[in-house]
Amino acid sequence: YIARNIALTREAYGLHRIGVKPFPAEEGLTFASLEANRATIDNIRLWDWQPLSDTYAQLQEIRTYYKFLDMDIDRYRLDGAYQQVLLSARELEPSLLPSNAQTWVNLHVLFTHGNGVVMSPVTRKSAEGLPLFYLRDIPPVANGGPVVREPRLYFGQGKERYVIVKGGTPEFDYPKGKDNVYATYDGADGVAIGDPALRGLFSWYYGDPNIMLSGYVTNESRILLRRNIQERVRTIAPFLQLDRDPYIVVSGGRLFWIQDAYTASEWFPYAQTQSPGGLNYLRNSVKAVIDAYNGTVDLYVSEPGDPLIRTWQRIFPGLFKPLPAMPRDLQDHIRYPEDLFFVQAQLYRAYHMDTPEVFYNREDLWQFPRQLAGIDAAASTPIAGLGPAAGREQSARYREIPRMEPYYMIMRLPGETEAELVLMLPMVPSQRDNMIAWLVARCDAPNYGKVLIYEFPKDKLVFGPFQIEARIQQNTEISQQIALWNQMGSRVIRGHLLVVPIENSILYVSPLYLRAATGQLPELKRVIAAYGDRVVMEETLGAALVALFKETAPAAAQARDKSQSAPAGATDGRAREALAHYERAIERLKAGDWSGFGTEFDALRPLLEDLGRHPESR
Repeated sequence: YIARNIALTREAYGLHRIGVKPFPAEEGLTFASLEANRATIDNIRLWDWQPLSDTYAQLQEIRTYYKFLDMDIDRYRLDGAYQQVLLSARELEPSLLPSNAQTWVNLHVLFTHGNGVVMSPVTRKSAEGLPLFYLRDIPPVANGGPVVREPRLYFGQGKERYVIVKGGTPEFDYPKGKDNVYATYDGADGVAIGDPALRGLFSWYYGDPNIMLSGYVTNESRILLRRNIQERVRTIAPFLQLDRDPYIVVSGGRLFWIQDAYTASEWFPYAQTQSPGGLNYLRNSVKAVIDAYNGTVDLYVSEPGDPLIRTWQRIFPGLFKPLPAMPRDLQDHIRYPEDLFFVQAQLYRAYHMDTPEVFYNREDLWQFPRQLAGIDAAASTPIAGLGPAAGREQSARYREIPRMEPYYMIMRLPGETEAELVLMLPMVPSQRDNMIAWLVARCDAPNYGKVLIYEFPKDKLVFGPFQIEARIQQNTEISQQIALWNQMGSRVIRGHLLVVPIENSILYVSPLYLRAATGQLPELKRVIAAYGDRVVMEETLGAALVALFKETAPAAAQARDKSQSAPAGATDGRAREALAHYERAIERLKAGDWSGFGTEFDALRPLLEDLGRHPESR
């Protein structure tokens, strides 16, 4: 029975197709190795979605009725370079209008659509620690990013709400200074409601007499419904399970949503379920593409060998298209879905053991690495019946710590010649923190859909993410600097720690953000990097890598780093001196010695000003 359970569970979730490769986990990485893997280095993600979404909201929502509902990761070829970017659609959220402005005309006739997207690179930042924008403002202005010619979003991720276009008043398009710009929908979607009978029908359907009675509805008017893209796909193909994260794509000057969809079953024989009565078969068989302006939905079959999708194709012969029929530019943006990868990784923790005796005794059980509770640390449930909490085997002392989630990155896999987008996740032994393997799914053609596991030697200790986190916490210079910032009216936010395989070695990188205690504008201020037994913190990723590999860094790189920073050791000395003055000032304050407090506080100011003029290093 166990042998059948192993074999058929691996078949049901595609685990039998995971290729196994050795990873020597060497420590021979040099600065020259980094230069040879420049495409990987230039795409290490330093912006976590939560601080970046806060920054987007402050800098680019423009008006209160616009909202960035989601942050997406994708890749584009910009200026001849293959770049990973973060982007978000600026959607309209009428519920954010003042309460006295939430009239029927405003909600359903005047405010009908969002406008444009914002895009920024994952690694770069301004001198102030803010993101650089490839796409920004309304209408979208391209500064290194793809041109957007049709920025209007009539279909998106917002709450379901019908709108009436071609009504008796122009639609609000976007603000321009003290005035507004208006537009009229010219797309292909919508049901004509000029006929009073149809108006009455929709008035009854929505329980809204305004559709029937309003003078803003004309003979030319059309009603747009099912505008939430997931609701739209579910209405067309209710037999498909949807991925939780549709993402926006700029293609040919227009905006499209790509939604991954699954065929699933709970009747696959012997296969393991993730929860009682849950699903036990899963395939990412469909890629849905939704036009953000016209609402057109195209369903492309991405796994033609799946027997369930072949059955649905026979039932609805005109509903599906083969994947090669998708426009080439959109094909360049399909990616391995995170929900499917998460489910496969959860199962592979145990089902990489293919010997029944070993499997029964759980002799080689794996686990996701622990991470510090921080930005968006808790996992959320991807698919009904396949939640991330299902099947976790961990002791009580481990349950309090959140686990790492899969993340996308551009990197050159060992033995490959080109960098590509992958989805990866490290693995550690159960109730241990050393890393034992990393799982990766390839997203780019012609290797899309291939999943690999790189296993470390059994006789070698490789530090895992949580062990690196502990070493960062124990680094006196880093902890002192963080303590100083936290005590000066600012809040330090630690970003996620990323595991970055380069050639046959592992590099660790983590961003650090600074935000005013009363503010909502996080700034990327430092980058922490770790390799082997060394941990450094610098102002930029480039400076951190130079400091980390200074023995092998060329003189030009070190000179460039020194020319942009204070003399070696001076910054650390000033920081320690400033912290000492601060601590003495607090002691004087507690003792009621206001004169001593003032003396220490006055001595602190010039040190902080000097630190501001000469940041740690660049």
